[in-house]
Amino acid sequence: MRRILCLSLLTLILGAEAAPAQTTPAPAERTLNVFNWSDYIDPYAVASFTAETGIRVRYDVYDSLETLEGRMAAGRSGYDIIVPTSEPSFSRMVRAGALLPLDRSLIPTWGGQAPALLAKVETSDPGNRHGAIYLWGTVGLAIRPDRIRAILGDVPLDSLDLLMRPEIARQLSRCGIAVMDSGIDVLPSVLRWLGRDPNSAVPEDLRAAEAALLAIRPSVRAITASATILDAVAAGEYCVAMTYSGDVIQAQARAEEANRGVQIRYVQPKEGAQLWFDMLAIPADAPDPAAAHAFIAHVLRPAVMAGITNHTRYPNAVPASLPLVNAAVRDDPNIYPTPEMIGRTFTVTALPPAAERARARSWSRFKAGR
Repeated sequence: MRRILCLSLLTLILGAEAAPAQTTPAPAERTLNVFNWSDYIDPYAVASFTAETGIRVRYDVYDSLETLEGRMAAGRSGYDIIVPTSEPSFSRMVRAGALLPLDRSLIPTWGGQAPALLAKVETSDPGNRHGAIYLWGTVGLAIRPDRIRAILGDVPLDSLDLLMRPEIARQLSRCGIAVMDSGIDVLPSVLRWLGRDPNSAVPEDLRAAEAALLAIRPSVRAITASATILDAVAAGEYCVAMTYSGDVIQAQARAEEANRGVQIRYVQPKEGAQLWFDMLAIPADAPDPAAAHAFIAHVLRPAVMAGITNHTRYPNAVPASLPLVNAAVRDDPNIYPTPEMIGRTFTVTALPPAAERARARSWSRFKAGR
């Protein structure tokens, strides 16, 4: 689960008063190493963890699942906490034995997660043994309704047609179209738009999705990281962009603060949006698993999770946090979708290796435009 205020390296050190001279060496300072999406944490959550435990946090960020998986595949990453998306990254790591099973006795706040959401993740992690839900959301469109209607007139704004129909994309190309550089997230949505199984490994389906993307490629200005899209959307550079729901909500807030007349809206496509979950997980070779368990327990506290949701504008899976979530966030169906909206979503599953390679090749051809 995936965000981009330039928290490229968040390191919080809490100073302590000088200790008196002593003959025995002081105990080594403990450090928790976290690898998470960009702009995807409330700084208070990190600071309060350090204040309570004395454990310093070294916080690194990434902007794509491909980056996370590449770092983990190299081995000995040195991280104690990572935040992979449930599918396909998290499930792949579970199957590969790359994650430590969680010791729930060390996570007293575990039971505060919504059972219905945990059930949706069980297809990726049977028994929910290897991860706790951090934040979740959907994949959809950032749009500028005023610019779109100025070009197309009174057209429906709730469909992937705005991006995927070549004749519409050609017209909207003059005000800017962007797609996040993540075939893992984009291709399932295209398959769903085509009326096909988002998890299909059938070559014919994959060729159809690739053809649909290549048809709009001349109209796409940028295929780039979600963090870059967020900043550009907030600045009004695109009138249609495919990315994560929370990124769009963050961009909307930034545009409102800038007060430059940039109107942004998130569209959860009526054809069905991909529902994803970002998971708090511990690598099997984590240097300090005890500190990692303590961090997960801290983050799952209702007050801490509410602060994270208020800061990132992504929903969490701790119902007791809702009274502490800002009403403007809690009551926004683009952040917390209605049951009807959830009913139109889909989740993705891991594909056989051959199908994953085929998807990667299709995505590379789309990026290259051939």
